[in-house]
Amino acid sequence: MVYLGNYASPVGDIVLGSDGENLIGLWFKDQKYFLDSIKEDTVQKDDLNIFNETSKWLDKYFSGEKPLISDLPISPRGSDFRKSIWKILCEIPYGKVITYNDIAKEIANQKGIEHMSAQAVGGAVSHNPISIIIPCHRVVGSKGSLTGYAGGIDKKIKLLEHEKVDMSNLFIPRKGTAL
Repeated sequence: MVYLGNYASPVGDIVLGSDGENLIGLWFKDQKYFLDSIKEDTVQKDDLNIFNETSKWLDKYFSGEKPLISDLPISPRGSDFRKSIWKILCEIPYGKVITYNDIAKEIANQKGIEHMSAQAVGGAVSHNPISIIIPCHRVVGSKGSLTGYAGGIDKKIKLLEHEKVDMSNLFIPRKGTAL
């Protein structure tokens, strides 16, 4: 059984997921891959302690504080490869961005291999089940393009602006603009 809760954020409604003790999901309502990692039945239960803790964490984040990821018991579900990518995401500082290629190089280094596909990294980043807290919004394309955010590029931009990321070197797509 997976429990679901809700959080109203300044950038859109959020659905929280838990196994009863750990946070296993945080999705923008109706985002791409919504509840993708959840195979069990779900039940609405807003009053779980983990949801209260997560709401407090998000309140701090949206008020401009920089709460630590380690402040919450998170347990994202995914393959070992995806988890290795998500671990790197957790190390990206507030207000900074890195590229998919940076992550690919780090993974190649960790595995002792010559090359890792940035596209494979992109697939893992896009399937991050705990948005915001595991900060996939801090990953950009190799030339600073704001690509691939399952919650939508508009939300990615708002989150980066909220964190006061220097947007001057980033390519922000406009409607009708191909990347």
